[in-house]
Amino acid sequence: MPVLDRIAALGDDIAAWRHDLHAHPELLYEVHRTADFVAAKLRDFGCDEVVTGIGRTGVVGVIRGRAHGSNRAIGLRADMDALPIRERRPLPYRSTVDGRMHACGHDGHTAMLLGAAKYLAETRSFDGTAIMIFQPAEEGGGGGEAMVRDGLMERFGIEAVYGMHNIPGLPVGRFAIRPGPIMASTDRFTITIEGKGGHAAQPQHAVDSVLVASHVVVALQSIVARSVDPLESAVVSVCALEAGEAFNVLPQTVTMRGTMRALSKEVRALIQERIDALASSVAAGFGASATVAYGSGYPVTENHQAETAFMADVAAGIVGDASVDRGVAPMMAAEDFSYMLGHRPGAYIFLGNGDSAGLHHPDYDFCDEAAPYGASLWARLIETALPLPE
Repeated sequence: MPVLDRIAALGDDIAAWRHDLHAHPELLYEVHRTADFVAAKLRDFGCDEVVTGIGRTGVVGVIRGRAHGSNRAIGLRADMDALPIRERRPLPYRSTVDGRMHACGHDGHTAMLLGAAKYLAETRSFDGTAIMIFQPAEEGGGGGEAMVRDGLMERFGIEAVYGMHNIPGLPVGRFAIRPGPIMASTDRFTITIEGKGGHAAQPQHAVDSVLVASHVVVALQSIVARSVDPLESAVVSVCALEAGEAFNVLPQTVTMRGTMRALSKEVRALIQERIDALASSVAAGFGASATVAYGSGYPVTENHQAETAFMADVAAGIVGDASVDRGVAPMMAAEDFSYMLGHRPGAYIFLGNGDSAGLHHPDYDFCDEAAPYGASLWARLIETALPLPE
């Protein structure tokens, strides 16, 4: 089944907007050029309101339908920020900022929602209000939480909210979704091992913090293997160790950093409990000590049942039911759209990006052929959720 004719006709415009955004990547909340670009487009499209500065640098466009019998409002969200990665591909629209690139497709997400905004502002074939949400700082900054704290839901009367992310490896023209947890929670941990420094030639007079840290790393692997129910999903990874400077000195201190992921609050709490217990007990067994600190991360991205079925049905109306996977396996990556889903019912869907490099890879690029499918989904979701009176 085809995408919407008007959206298809906007394909070149959507691609041009994306290429402009791709060439000028910005990080976290410092998305000033991007936000200005989005706000200017929304005003040009004739949105009824364009509000900036929500969640520091977020932008919201308000489009009211041509019927006035409903006060319902549906939110659609796209993320705007890029990543601190050096782009490798010699694209004609490659990043103009060394060390930054749109390696996750947020340029495509923003362009698709702009395409849907233009269509909806032109047609207004719905009864209610479409809230177009352009969010900063998804890549580790918690921009979704910042927008929620700024009163996003209450200010615009949002009753349900929907999000979308491209997925490399899923063919263009396909969608994937699931009810319940679809992306994991994420937390950072830092473990500091305090031993007793000394000369490497006299280890008997020291407490080797490197040896202790090595045993802690191995012990942490038992959490997923032996503490978490085998039918649950979890990840515990130690990703960095800092210790010593000389080849013949046993360092006093080792610092370890890592990430933990889970698909439920219960498993998330269990992992933290086991990290604390294992780090302290293993260190004590060697005569050392361990302290654990956590950096707050994103909660589980959990789709609501009814809204998931609704979004899948709308997607099937565009690409056919056979091209919508309604039970995709959850991903252990995290997503701060979870904060919005924690405040309003809604759902998060994956859009096929074809045979591209993986997300966060220096060779990645969003597939422009995928954009009309995503923009059509946004437009039809509003028209279906907020139908005109008969």
